Amino acid sequence: MLNIGIIGAGGVGSTTAFALIMRGVARKVVLIDQNTKRAEAEAEDIAHAAPFAYANKIKAGTYSDLGNTDVVIITAGANQKPGETRNDLLATNVRIFEDIIPQLAEHAPNAILLIASNPMDVMTSVAIRLSGFPADRVFGSGTVLDTSRFRTLLGYHLGVSPKSLHANVLGEHGDSEVLIWSNAVAGTVHIEQLAHDLNRPLTEEVKNQIDDNVRNAAYKIIDGKGSTTFGIAGALCRICQAIDSNEYAILNVSAFHHEVEGVNDICMAMPCVIGKRGVHSRLYPNFSPEEHAKLTQSAKTIKGFTETALNYIKK
Repeated sequence: MLNIGIIGAGGVGSTTAFALIMRGVARKVVLIDQNTKRAEAEAEDIAHAAPFAYANKIKAGTYSDLGNTDVVIITAGANQKPGETRNDLLATNVRIFEDIIPQLAEHAPNAILLIASNPMDVMTSVAIRLSGFPADRVFGSGTVLDTSRFRTLLGYHLGVSPKSLHANVLGEHGDSEVLIWSNAVAGTVHIEQLAHDLNRPLTEEVKNQIDDNVRNAAYKIIDGKGSTTFGIAGALCRICQAIDSNEYAILNVSAFHHEVEGVNDICMAMPCVIGKRGVHSRLYPNFSPEEHAKLTQSAKTIKGFTETALNYIKK
């Protein structure tokens, strides 16, 4: 089990801490927040659930408590409000990272940094710049959650378990993300053939509805309950599980790419092999021409916001 620090004890941070404790991924969790009272309350509440799961520990703490930490998850930042895009949070969250990241570099110099703060792809680049860590040890949650949403909705439509589906969302964790239909399979059967065999065809109307529900899931959830918590907590827990087990799992995290889809030096969700060292390798599957075009546009979108964010960093 891992020693994990979580920066930000709000909805995402505390729910992630709960998931890590209850699934036995973390031996110890340290919750850090500017609101010390909130961090202490969340840690105490989760600690009371720990005896029902594993003999693990959680506490509120400070950066000085992160010396033996394996992974630090960063969820801190301005919350996305109804009507806002993730990129609307950019300037505020750069300022927050300028405070957080240097402290992490000082107190947890050997940790993997896992970024969940939005706009996540851009903030991952900011974290790499501010920390000075090797890029393989700083990556974002990417489209691990978006991929889960895609597989869930496909599974509902087809009447099969989402765990049996290999269908991915790549690119930006945001409005320009791309649902990859061309190489989606289940049981080695292409998804279109499976839909035909099960008499549950994937018409353009069905595909468009699934795309809309995946792409706009966060907006709908935020409109209904104010924030997304459970899905992203599950995604972060899954990534940490792969690190803990040195699993060499292929997950769509947002890692740094020197070049992807013709765009240089960006963090963007593509399949990566994840293990004890962080990102062990990056994969570049084949897509349809239309999907390549969409991924190129997504990469360009990320690049534009990344350049803006890096220019916000105080020299």
